[in-house]
This record gives sequence, C-alpha cells and structure tokens, in this order.
Amino acid sequence: MADPSMPAPTQSAAEAHYRLADATYERRSLAVTSNIHPSGLDPFMPTTLATAAVDRLLHHAHVIVTENASLRHAEATAGRGVKPLT
Repeated sequence: MADPSMPAPTQSAAEAHYRLADATYERRSLAVTSNIHPSGLDPFMPTTLATAAVDRLLHHAHVIVTENASLRHAEATAGRGVKPLT
C-alpha cells in the first residue's frame, strides 16, 4: 500500500486493511511500515476508513521515524545496486 508506483487499492483492499487494524486494536501487537505519513493515506482509501485505521494504528503506538538517506537508493544511484541475472 505504501509504494506510490503501485496502483491504488480497491475498496475491498482498503476495507481489509481497516479490518486488520481493527481486529488487532488493543488485543495484539501489529507492526506496520510505510514511507507515507499517516495523513497521506486518503489517496489510498476513503477518508473515513483512513481516519479510523490511523486512529487504531496510532493509539498506544510506538512510532519510530527514520529520516536518514536510503542506503538502497544511494547504492542504486551510484551504480552498485541490484545487478540483473545473466
């Protein structure tokens, strides 16, 4: 969901994401990684679902923000990235 190059999820995929957040809310641990700020989920799902999902994900959450340069991006732009199989 967090990859801008991927097409936007369908309504059912957005609802499934919300159901996962809701099912684990205050019951289980859930680790979520994304390169999109929580306020930027609106293009990926309806606003009401995005708001409810973010509310459940961030309530009691431990948020870890990393702002360092991407090692993978640096390696790729330096020509040392993934090499095609020959």
